[in-house]
Parts: sequence; structure tokens; C-alpha cells
Amino acid sequence: MTTRHLYIARHGAADPFGTLTETGRRQAELLGERLASLPISAIWHSPLPRAAATAREVARHLPAATVAEAAELIDNIPYVPPGDTMPPGWAGFFDGYAEADAAAGRRTADTLTERFATAGPAGQGTAERHEVLITHDYPIAWLVRHALESPPARWLDLTSANAALTVLTYRAGAAPTVMMFNDMSHLSDDLRWTGFRPALRP
Repeated sequence: MTTRHLYIARHGAADPFGTLTETGRRQAELLGERLASLPISAIWHSPLPRAAATAREVARHLPAATVAEAAELIDNIPYVPPGDTMPPGWAGFFDGYAEADAAAGRRTADTLTERFATAGPAGQGTAERHEVLITHDYPIAWLVRHALESPPARWLDLTSANAALTVLTYRAGAAPTVMMFNDMSHLSDDLRWTGFRPALRP
């Protein structure tokens, strides 16, 4: 059975200019250490500098893996709920958001799932692939929502911390499996929960 394992992480903590902070670099290093024992063949990252820098740090611990940019992993709003279904808490966030931008965001989101949310082409026998995706909060939420077959607006309340690990598994002919979401066990206490709004932190 063809199987694809995706190890998905948000980039490390970054400053307002998109450069990894010392905290972000340490988070990326610990993420790489956690993944080091796995048979990772590829590391894909968003075009944005904070994701690319995180991927380079992770790659130091995975010397056999290729590293490449994937445009589909860009920081992106994947779906804007219609006005009559908009959760009240999000209405201000989308106020004035252009329909053309919303449509473009949805196209990017669909391309993301078409490329990565699949076991791969039929006829690959029992091949297994293990790949890392370094991306952003919203694309992770969209991939998890897609794996759970939840309504499109469900992505709105799924938040990932910096360098937290989400694992999705895709098997040919079977529903996707969410193995873990937003796991921070590889991070020390002082490195956890960055990227969350203060009100969402435990």
C-alpha cells in the first residue's frame, strides 16, 4: 500500500521583519533533533524567509533529505466564510477583504491539498514516503481541516505554535489519519506556545 507521512511544522519564532529570532533558531534546532531518527526523504518549505531558515536548520539533522521550496506552502488565507456564515469573532478580521483575494487564496489552498494531501500516484506498490513541510499557521490548519473532512470554515480555530509538530498520514484507498496536532513535546517549557495569542495560551 502506498503511504505518505507528512511531518508538518510552523516556522520558528520570528521578528516583525520575518527573520528568525534566537528563540526561533533554537525551536528549529530541537525540531530537527526530534525528526533526525526518521527516514525523511524531502523537506519542503514556504518561500518566505522565516520558513526557509527553519528548513535549513532542520535539514542539518537530516543530511539525506533534499530541501526545496514549495509555493503552495506560502502564508495564505485559505477560505473566507460567506458573510451569513461568518463566526462573529472573525468578522473584524475579514472586514474589507476583497473577493478576488479570497478566490486567489482558495485556489492556493486547493493546490496545496492537491499536491501534498495524497498518498501519491497509484501503482507505487508498498512504497512509503516521509516528508517534512515547513510552513505557516493557516496552511497547517487547512491541511488538518481537510484531513478531518470538516467544513471549510473549521480552519479558523485551529492554531499551531512555532515549531510544533503535526503529523498526517495518507494511505491509498483510505481516509487520512491525523496522528498528532500541535505537539510541542520536543520543546522546553520556555520555547512552547510562541505564535499563540496570549488569550489562547494555557
